[in-house]
Amino acid sequence: MKPEQERALAVVTAALDDTGLDWHAETPTRFTVELPGEHKQKTVTTLNVGEHTLQVSAFVVRHPDENAPAVHRWLLERNAKLVGLAFTVDSAGDVYLVGRMPLASVTAEEMDALLGRVLDASDGSFNTLLELGFAGAIRAEWEWRLSRGEPTANLAAFEHLRPKDPPGAEPDAPASE
Repeated sequence: MKPEQERALAVVTAALDDTGLDWHAETPTRFTVELPGEHKQKTVTTLNVGEHTLQVSAFVVRHPDENAPAVHRWLLERNAKLVGLAFTVDSAGDVYLVGRMPLASVTAEEMDALLGRVLDASDGSFNTLLELGFAGAIRAEWEWRLSRGEPTANLAAFEHLRPKDPPGAEPDAPASE
């Protein structure tokens, strides 16, 4: 192993320790950390320290059920605003964030910034991606929960997709005079 790779590995592991987050080494050069979010419960992020670069990859959302062209267009437009990261899709159509940086740039400060950018991009885009690619499923979830009296708190961000009348309910009749 080259000295620069050894130095970067030491920086990455120390930076992960400093976060206080759950992380583990999959191999001596590959690490997985769970970044907690507000919209997306967690973003599982992989860091791979190669011979020349640190590569980052984070799962964002599975392939859209609907409206894939609009989802892909939104991702491409969002890429223009990202620093050191880009949205991509895998062969199954699942959405990821990816990035890489030279090992010489790997510092504790840059690791903190990188993880922050991953979390911001993933968590900040999550509800938009859900609405663009899964609106039908969200509407169905609203209907299912309302019909059974199930909690709907985690659907609050999608209140505008809530059905006007619960399934099986009679539409509001005009008040009798």
